[in-house]
Amino acid sequence: MSDILIAQNRFGLGARPDNLASGDAKFWLRNQLSAYRPFPQMLSALPSRQELAVGVAKSNEGTFFDNIPNLTSKIQTTNSSKNTTPKKSPIDLDLQINAVADQYYEDALTARAQLAITSATPFIERLVHFWANHFAVSANSPNVRPYAGAFEFEAIRPHVLGNFSDMLLAVEQHPAMLIYSDQVNSVGEHSPLGEKTTLEKNLKNKLVTSENLAREILQHHTLGERTYTQEDILEFAKVLTGWTITDNQNSKAAQNSGREGQPGTFIFSPLMHEPGIRYIVGKKYSQTGIDQAQAVLKDIAIHPATAKHISTKLVRHFISDNPSPALIEKLSQTFLSSSGNLTEVYKVLINAPESWQTQAAKFKTPWEWLISSMRALNTKGVQSQSINSLCAQLGQPIWKVNSPAGYDDASANWTTPDVLMHRVEVAELLASRSGQTIDPKVLASQLLGNQLSNNTIQTLAQADSLGQALALMLVSPEFLRR
Repeated sequence: MSDILIAQNRFGLGARPDNLASGDAKFWLRNQLSAYRPFPQMLSALPSRQELAVGVAKSNEGTFFDNIPNLTSKIQTTNSSKNTTPKKSPIDLDLQINAVADQYYEDALTARAQLAITSATPFIERLVHFWANHFAVSANSPNVRPYAGAFEFEAIRPHVLGNFSDMLLAVEQHPAMLIYSDQVNSVGEHSPLGEKTTLEKNLKNKLVTSENLAREILQHHTLGERTYTQEDILEFAKVLTGWTITDNQNSKAAQNSGREGQPGTFIFSPLMHEPGIRYIVGKKYSQTGIDQAQAVLKDIAIHPATAKHISTKLVRHFISDNPSPALIEKLSQTFLSSSGNLTEVYKVLINAPESWQTQAAKFKTPWEWLISSMRALNTKGVQSQSINSLCAQLGQPIWKVNSPAGYDDASANWTTPDVLMHRVEVAELLASRSGQTIDPKVLASQLLGNQLSNNTIQTLAQADSLGQALALMLVSPEFLRR
């Protein structure tokens, strides 16, 4: 591939025939660092996390706090009015919650796809997708589903070119992450709630300290494997108790747990927090309250193990499943010397000779292939149900991972016969929707240049129709790789 094709396909999301890049490839990429806009117009119509919280009725959140004796002085006892509106059955309420959650999810996914296929800064959009997968949450849970899009738009997009520690804090305090990791109900054993002796035995058994968020932060978000102990996880989990979100459904539950405030907002609850000095990854933390967890996050955000973990994933994502140790070290050193300045790290990646190898080493994930196909066909708009079903059909439903590790972009995961067959089916569908106005041979030359093999050229020439040739181009070996 020529450098400009490498820039469009390896760093970007695939070329658009109506907006082909030209000139210096590295300049084209670096220019996007200043041209990127975190909040484009099409995102303005989507609800914020606060609006989502108001719009989604939660059937179970906070119910186990209802019977805990009030531990604050903010109890309102003057309101004796009763709601006489007939209550919905649990089944009806669940159906309503799922319907609202599904609509929010599909609207956000449509906006994400629309941004990706039309963006003039596709390199930065790819980085947004990379980080959203790095800090994976799963919309398989109805409680997470409505927040999945807002998580990417609010916690990732504003910080994708900023400092890693800022992104880390925004991610860990977002409702989507706190709900996904079961952090919202994590209570310290020796917190005011945990020590209340009047608690009934069966209720106290529900007051637990969740280790999930602490483990995900250390293992997946920052340090990576084999750089921490189980004791570090346990201690960090105690530090994170009290990190929760406001409870807008039941004021009594909110008062009992110290979770009063604007709906859908991160809040630190001293009533749920486990006090005490902690030792995590060899360092002492004697801060109190919310300051303790923030101090831990600040330190591990610029830890050498974090620098290596992040650098390895970036090189593996953009360049090769077998990343160069030397390039990883370059990115790591830049990460550390700049205190986690992500833009500086990206510049090293752009300038690295390894990034410009002419052989396409990465096999596109389903999402990458779908978006690059739509960009290739000059797609202007997408339907919410269509993009949702296509992602599911291709095997990579967005924001619906089965693991906090996110989707693995290693080629071996996406080259099975079943996966490829689904791509053929979707390629035929996309080609049929594009009409008969596109010349596949001309398009292939524009998008893939001298990368096209004689075999692919002959295959396109021998197709029975323009539509078939177009579909064959989308599943050609050259188009499947980047």
